[in-house]
Amino acid sequence: MKFNTKAIHGGQKPDPAYGAVMPPIYQTTTYVQTSPGEHKGYAYSRSHNPTRNALENAFASIENGNFGLAFGSGLAAIDAILKLLKSGDEVISTNDLYGGTYRLFTKIFENFGIKFHFVGMENVSTIENYVNANTKLIWVETPTNPMLNIIDIKATAAIAKKHNVLLAVDNTFATPYLQQPLDLGADIVMHSATKYLGGHSDVVMGGLVVKDKDLADKLYFIQNASGAICGPQDSFLVLRGIKTLHLRMQRHCENGKAIATYLAKHPKVENVYWPGFENHPNHDIAKAQMRDFGGMVSFTTKGNNYNEAIKLVEKLKVFTLAESLGGVESLAGHPASMTHASIPKEEREKIGVVDSLIRLSVGIEDASDLIADLEQALG
Repeated sequence: MKFNTKAIHGGQKPDPAYGAVMPPIYQTTTYVQTSPGEHKGYAYSRSHNPTRNALENAFASIENGNFGLAFGSGLAAIDAILKLLKSGDEVISTNDLYGGTYRLFTKIFENFGIKFHFVGMENVSTIENYVNANTKLIWVETPTNPMLNIIDIKATAAIAKKHNVLLAVDNTFATPYLQQPLDLGADIVMHSATKYLGGHSDVVMGGLVVKDKDLADKLYFIQNASGAICGPQDSFLVLRGIKTLHLRMQRHCENGKAIATYLAKHPKVENVYWPGFENHPNHDIAKAQMRDFGGMVSFTTKGNNYNEAIKLVEKLKVFTLAESLGGVESLAGHPASMTHASIPKEEREKIGVVDSLIRLSVGIEDASDLIADLEQALG
């Protein structure tokens, strides 16, 4: 089954009660039992819910996995992965990553004795310098947030397998429409389904997909024991979003290319970060492991002036100044003061998150209107 068909039908079947084409919203906490412990597969909705299960099956299908798990947020999904570890374990993470992930790693799990190494992974051979007997997990974002760095998943997976280490890939920016990390050797794929999978800025959710049953069982246990699940209404919304993922991503990519090309020619723009440019670091890797280059674009203005960057995003009219990304509407953000404010300034600037950096989530509007909006704001 091809991806476009999977997005609509993958892992799904008509509801057994009445044959509903769309999985119904099972807004219930508990289920009748004919005798203690005897039921139809559902006992309590923290453990299992038919609507959530339908979504988890869809997650697994579009990522070419065997098991999917849906959580109350992307950070809840990451939290579950980290709970596979114990005190004394070490994690090698990319150094350019979502600020919330960095905060979870450093402010929560470091307190439990887990050590994190934040490493530039554009050259994957660097990873081996940090592997030791305590290394249990390699954490990868690609493309990274917000610098759009590209990391070779297949090569990183080879290192992980060599050292018997888990490899988890945050696939939020690319989505399974553009890249499928499990097919490239990753053990776990993570999504902030709040973003492109939901696609309409109306739900907060996280997802995990794996192939290995033993790993899935451990994560299911953590999901149930910790309880950071999503509700049936949210599950329904993301199921609906997935059905148009392929169509939306095509337009996100088209518009992303148009915006990146426009910005690269603008006299007030210093740098544009978009993996579709041939001079973008690891462009060839992006071309090999991705179907297209996505709708995320970051750029800096000349002079690297904090106040000028703030004024620019405030002047935008079609782009909305807001947190998050991946919705049908175009969003603009200032990472240094918004999504990455939890990362110390010195650490931010080491990876390129300077005061003038602006991150765009390019939506599916008419590209000419988006360019006109940037033109008036830059003017």
